[in-house]
Amino acid sequence: MSPELAPKTTPITPAPERHRTDVSRRRLMAMAGLGGVGALATTVSAALTPRFASAEGTPSSDHDGMDMGTPTATAEPTVEVPTDPNAPMTWQQMDAMHEAGIKAFPAYTSGHGNQPLQHTMDGDVKVFDLTAKIINWEYEPGKTVLAWAYNEQVPGPEIRVTEGDRVRVNLTNLLTESTAIHWHGLIVPNDQDGVPFITQPIVPPGGKYTYEFTIREGNVGTHMYHSHANSAKQVPMGLLGAFIVEPKDPKTRPAFDLEYTLVLNDGALGGFTLNGKSFPATVPLTAKKGQKVMVRYMNEGQMIHPMHLHGMPQTIIAQDGWLLPQPYVCDTLNIAPGQRFEAIVDATEVGVWAFHCHILSHAESDHGMFGMVTALIVAE
Repeated sequence: MSPELAPKTTPITPAPERHRTDVSRRRLMAMAGLGGVGALATTVSAALTPRFASAEGTPSSDHDGMDMGTPTATAEPTVEVPTDPNAPMTWQQMDAMHEAGIKAFPAYTSGHGNQPLQHTMDGDVKVFDLTAKIINWEYEPGKTVLAWAYNEQVPGPEIRVTEGDRVRVNLTNLLTESTAIHWHGLIVPNDQDGVPFITQPIVPPGGKYTYEFTIREGNVGTHMYHSHANSAKQVPMGLLGAFIVEPKDPKTRPAFDLEYTLVLNDGALGGFTLNGKSFPATVPLTAKKGQKVMVRYMNEGQMIHPMHLHGMPQTIIAQDGWLLPQPYVCDTLNIAPGQRFEAIVDATEVGVWAFHCHILSHAESDHGMFGMVTALIVAE
């Protein structure tokens, strides 16, 4: 392994018990030619530690996220920009900016969202704790905004349960305004639906509220939770997360080898983001040739985002948690606000494949790629 691809570890909060491996932030794309993609993708794969499933398609309990670690001190390409801000860039300057962005991928930023939320047991009830507060969130290297976050991460922590579970969620509001949580896609009793003044009292700053419900039989798949108070502000600012319901019998759903969740968002929190980060700070997806990759999409933004994977088709098996009576194949999937899709990709083509929103103004400009761009790396 070359020194710049050598893994290293750093502690991360709020989950210090987790061990993560860093990925070099330099020259990922340039080094990942067909001759070197195997070793590179193995390194990235170890860092991502995606949720693996057994040969029968049953997800294991070893689900983890990634901390990008400490960046390597390197000399990045020098980009000369016009001294006159109104002067157009030359093609050489434009090319240099595009190249610099690609070579920086995946770029280090502090913080990582969508971490699995651990629960405690109260009898037969799974208990989860969520705290909403304002934090500083780095969405691109050196670019930080105030975010409204659950448990100090954007997206908020992933809640993962099983069909039939009894679930309790304790919300603590440390924000400067009132809030509430809606369980988007879950079939819950009316008084647990999370809409202030319709189904519950609003939760004021400093307040606490408890939700409790049983996961209905059949209400399996990819769902979300998010604020339903001043939601046009609070959700784009980061009060959102994934709520995954696994089936009691895994054989009732299509089998896969590993999975990733892509939470789409747009607005004040860094513009266009995937899992709270903007390219080149987004995280690549990795797989070995022949694996089946489950991609869970959820659009928490206010715009439509057609997600396009280069190189391989996507088989869409479920929408809004419900299995489709007839799965279909596409390379670009149009995802409206509030929608969730489950797609399976057969990783048949080795290489580094671009993966991005195909509203191109959400992904690329004359300064290079940005926003809703990542990559799928397939290794031999």
